[in-house]
Amino acid sequence: MKKLLISSLFLILITTTCKTNDNMNSNPLLSKWNTPHQTAPFNTIKVEHFLPAIDISIENARAEIDAIVNNKNVPTFENTIVALELSGNKLSRIASVMYNLNGAETNDELQAVARDASPKITEFSNYVSLNEALFKRVKVLFAKKDKLGLNPEQAYLLENTYKGFVRSGANLEGDDKIKYAKISTELAKLTLQFGENVLAETNAYTLHITDEKELAGLPDGVIEAAAQFAKSKEKEGWMFNLQFPSFYPFLKYADNRELRQEIYMASASRAHKDNAFNNEENIKKIVSLRLDMARLLGFDNYAEYVLEERMAQTPEKVNAFIEDLHNASRPFAKKEFKEVESIARKEGFEGTLERWDWAYYSEKLKAKKYGFNEEEIRPYFQLEKVQEGIFSLTNQLFGLTYKENKAIQVYHPDVNAFDVFDENGEFLAVLYLDFFPRDGKRGGAWSGDYRPQSNINGNSIRPIITVVCNFTKPTETKPSLLNFNEVTTFLHEFGHALHGMMANTVYPSLSGTSVYWDFVELPSQIMENWATEKEWLDQFVEHYETGEAIPTKLLQKMIASKNFLAGYSSDRQLSLGMNDMAWHTITTDITESVADYEKKAMQSTELFPLVEGAATSTAFSHIFAGGYASGYYSYKWAEVLEADAFSVFKKNGILDKATATSFRKNILEKGGTRHPMELYVNFRGQEPTVDALLEKNGLK
Repeated sequence: MKKLLISSLFLILITTTCKTNDNMNSNPLLSKWNTPHQTAPFNTIKVEHFLPAIDISIENARAEIDAIVNNKNVPTFENTIVALELSGNKLSRIASVMYNLNGAETNDELQAVARDASPKITEFSNYVSLNEALFKRVKVLFAKKDKLGLNPEQAYLLENTYKGFVRSGANLEGDDKIKYAKISTELAKLTLQFGENVLAETNAYTLHITDEKELAGLPDGVIEAAAQFAKSKEKEGWMFNLQFPSFYPFLKYADNRELRQEIYMASASRAHKDNAFNNEENIKKIVSLRLDMARLLGFDNYAEYVLEERMAQTPEKVNAFIEDLHNASRPFAKKEFKEVESIARKEGFEGTLERWDWAYYSEKLKAKKYGFNEEEIRPYFQLEKVQEGIFSLTNQLFGLTYKENKAIQVYHPDVNAFDVFDENGEFLAVLYLDFFPRDGKRGGAWSGDYRPQSNINGNSIRPIITVVCNFTKPTETKPSLLNFNEVTTFLHEFGHALHGMMANTVYPSLSGTSVYWDFVELPSQIMENWATEKEWLDQFVEHYETGEAIPTKLLQKMIASKNFLAGYSSDRQLSLGMNDMAWHTITTDITESVADYEKKAMQSTELFPLVEGAATSTAFSHIFAGGYASGYYSYKWAEVLEADAFSVFKKNGILDKATATSFRKNILEKGGTRHPMELYVNFRGQEPTVDALLEKNGLK
């Protein structure tokens, strides 16, 4: 996912003007952006522009807050709540560029700037959230909310604003306020450092092979990509790294078990070695500070604090949800493990099956069960064709069209920018697509925004959305050819993008993906379903060289294998949720090692021997450097929602326009303007049940 978050609710705002400053003429971040759709002028932005621009924009933002506070008029929804929505835009715009670049195209200099800027932005956030006079105005309005004649979205915004202040320490007094500010500032630094350490460790490792015999088992495309990577580093032979398109195929296909173990351990021990990038102490400090923050705000633990504003509501409900799915998944996971172990024995493997053996022998089991090797489908999933297929799918469902706009400046040559139009031909959004791994990009895939949608006082601001992935790169002889996982990842992130692009709210803080964290994955995960729908695949899937349609038998094998190792995969995902909840339900500081603590948390899902030196948590950026703390369960929670929701498409037709329109009007357009269960029931007609998910995954 996931969405890139800025430090404060008040920083995700819309375009307004700020005070002029002499530096505005020389700093492109501060000047008016005379670019298509006011997109960022990446060609002229330099790293040294960020800190001065942030300092000036913070000064302007403080002045805007002071103007609200010093307003002598009686507090009204317009002069207080709407004014807050309109404040701090310049800072929001600059910070969004910096944080997006720091994830997708960073370097040592930008990381240093982000480390300096993050505490400043957090301090401004605290200036807003801990501002007694400002909170007093909000409280006055909240106390008489039922008498203000507000429409539902306005009422929801007022409630969210009030809760935002309370949850950010506005009711604290004296030393507690000071302590809260210190904690939030320190957390901003630590979470940023955590992510930097993971990126540094990821980039630090390469596996350099010069003996061609050690490539045995690897597909030709993987070997060619490794040769191209070595050539780019001015090395002979072949090179692999820890980016997923390089790392995972090596684990899946390489016959050399010692090298599989080496590359696995390089990944599994990231930020867990005795060096400058070790994240163990960062984790302990982060969870300790989060506990301190929760206690200051009246909660027993951090998970209680987070889940107060989630569909799940409490740690007890989350743990029960995880346990129920674990109980359903575990028998299947054990059975699947024995099947993989059995095929390994038949292949002549002796000894204990280890984690670096799993992908290798799983692939052999898949080939035996389904006659299907995932590499067989790559030639039929050329990235450009998949992109066309997704564009066509969203056109059929929602009427969207896409036109590449080369006048929009991009931050890297790999990035393409598109104007997106609605079915009536009106401009809807800007969409950046950034597909390939590089040293300056963190791992994984996510969608975020440079600007959210809003429509205050009839001033319609359309969103600027980004999708960032790490797909298999093209080689000298082949275009980018995707595996099934990459196709589903593309669909997943595009679902987030749709949530942002089709937003249709008034207020930016309620727009797009600004929803409960265990609801935000519904639009993304429901899109994954089309990856195994023949009716859609038949429209665009063809061999990249011959143009021939994918053989029906091969397509049927791919679809039939979609639930391969479903129990194991489910339990693996649940284990990460268990780990997350264990870290964030602590009531005392952690004194044992990170490895020992997470071992206890995930013990009930283990199938393999423990590996000395490996750790999940030290590279678990979702919860220690992203927005998923106490929320990793939300992937499974959203699976329940999306399986139930997609059953409507299955019933009415996977390309049924009426069903898609209902999903758009009730879910995608509404953002966070209503409680998510209300939105879901408006679409589905009932609350979801887990049955559809269990049936979909073959676990019932």
